[in-house]
Amino acid sequence: MSDATPEPSGAQRMFGDFAPALVGYTDDVLFGDAWKRAELSPRDRSLVTVAALIAGGNTEQLNFHLPYARENGVTEQEIIEAITHLAFYAGWPKAMSALGVAKNIFTAPNEG
Repeated sequence: MSDATPEPSGAQRMFGDFAPALVGYTDDVLFGDAWKRAELSPRDRSLVTVAALIAGGNTEQLNFHLPYARENGVTEQEIIEAITHLAFYAGWPKAMSALGVAKNIFTAPNEG
């Protein structure tokens, strides 16, 4: 038996005591089940998710999903191109807001 406790997820750290049910769904269903389905690769899921967040104007969530997309193999140039393309379909203000978040993330000094 191991004494190691798993590292809490980002959702657990942010909202675990406040909204434990939503955190459980986030960790177990969204990232546990939906993101693991074989029909789309993690790379494709990231690109779809980033597009949906931009189209919905949910740029705050890009702070997590843009780095996650890079981890899943989407390049910064592909993300910038997707945002540019979305300007025509989702709206210019949404694309410009997303570019601001992307620029902050992609040009921030590397930590560690």
